[in-house]
Amino acid sequence: MAAQVIELGKRTIGKGAPVFVIAEVGINHNGDMKLAEELVRAAAKAGADAVKLQTYTTEKRVAKDSPIFGLLKNCELSHEEQKELFGLGGELGVMVFSTPFDEEAVDFLKETGSLLIKVASFDVVNKRLLKKIAGTGLPVIVSRGMATMEELASALDILDSGNAKSAVLHCVSAYPVPSFADLNLSTIRDLEEKLARPAGFSDHTIGISAPVWAVAAGAKIIEKHFTLDTKMEGPDHAISADPTTLREMVDSVREVEAALGSPVSGPIGAEKDILQYRRTTVAP
Repeated sequence: MAAQVIELGKRTIGKGAPVFVIAEVGINHNGDMKLAEELVRAAAKAGADAVKLQTYTTEKRVAKDSPIFGLLKNCELSHEEQKELFGLGGELGVMVFSTPFDEEAVDFLKETGSLLIKVASFDVVNKRLLKKIAGTGLPVIVSRGMATMEELASALDILDSGNAKSAVLHCVSAYPVPSFADLNLSTIRDLEEKLARPAGFSDHTIGISAPVWAVAAGAKIIEKHFTLDTKMEGPDHAISADPTTLREMVDSVREVEAALGSPVSGPIGAEKDILQYRRTTVAP
């Protein structure tokens, strides 16, 4: 069964389309709107196709006695601020979308005109949230970290019930991933074949080797954490790409795409000058 293709305005995700590169800002803006705007501008300049945020109300996401409550509260952007970032993305030609963590956040993204919604690995088993997302009819990208194939298939069934086209990202929910041996990038092509939808890779390694290899392994989407400075305070900055590194990753992804090309049979243009030196057909 052929994997479905997702149309996102002028962009397409899936077979025959360029790899869709997402700069995952997440909460790397540290709750600072000015920094968030700088991140969107820097991601666009570095060649990303999209910037991903997180949309949540801290009190609905974690308990008040959670050790990360304060961190999340400090990094919370208002809906109005996020609307401004969506608008800025439109001006710069980079798509801004988000991961909602509660039902109110889903409503906000739908009303704001988001073209895409992301489901975090932690919510693959959150059927209430999945049903709410399915009801929007918007395309969805799902990260599969920690999920069994049965859990993932169940989540996709819910999304399919709302006629929402979806893609799946292989990822390892470790920050950072301990070693390349833990990546199992062959999972990418396996997901596409078994689930008949575009598959990609959400990277939690340091550096750009893994996401570039992932393209060679069949990824149609690459998601990489993004920051202005990897030494900034916060949980994700250290595993993120800075603007220079993101530009290097995008360029490398495009080089791998070009090298993969299309299946060929017979001589190609690059062999034209050498073809005359090949042996003529030799009888057995």
